Amino acid sequence: MHTYSSPRRSAPLRITAAVLGAAVLAVGGGALAATAAEEQGEGDVDVTVDIAPVEQPGVLAMSIAGTTAALTESGSTALTRQFVGSLPRVTVTDTRTSAEIPDGAYWYVLGTASDFVGSAGQPGITAGHLGWRPSLVDGGASGLVAVGDEVMTELDEETLPGNDVGLVDEELLAMTADSAEIATEGRWTAEAELFLKTDVAVSPGEYTSVLTLSLFE
Repeated sequence: MHTYSSPRRSAPLRITAAVLGAAVLAVGGGALAATAAEEQGEGDVDVTVDIAPVEQPGVLAMSIAGTTAALTESGSTALTRQFVGSLPRVTVTDTRTSAEIPDGAYWYVLGTASDFVGSAGQPGITAGHLGWRPSLVDGGASGLVAVGDEVMTELDEETLPGNDVGLVDEELLAMTADSAEIATEGRWTAEAELFLKTDVAVSPGEYTSVLTLSLFE
């Protein structure tokens, strides 16, 4: 199995440049005027490059287009407060050839959330209050990549048998049933709507949870 862990964020790189201004040189009280250059000829150079095929084995990998997801209040009712947002897009890439992929192999991406912790010591909100609705952005031409079912919160009625549990356990974001058959497509992208539902008496303040995404094969 291959698992994914987020890379460390790089420190900012500050680039500075010294800009030199034009100077007028005074000689004997008069300015030395610059003489305009005249073109004496020109020539072209063809630039070529020969890029060889990648010789090392290909890899299966995952990237996430961001490290944060902010939820804002929308759709609250007299009984429930709701906060919504979007999961940064998740892209799976496979640079392996079909011959490099073991028979019967298939990949899948799972997501699990931690409980929300209050920044000022207010009571936390369990991960069962966070749900999602996955969708495909680019599933490839084969149609062999699928997303997981929506996961409702523990404050919702189930829309599928047993799916009103929140992101407490590993929930499916996207998968394929045959890695080798779709290897030539090379790239697939999924996203998800996120929604947090709480009681109307929830303590005000800022809360933070960590949603961990993992790629397995």
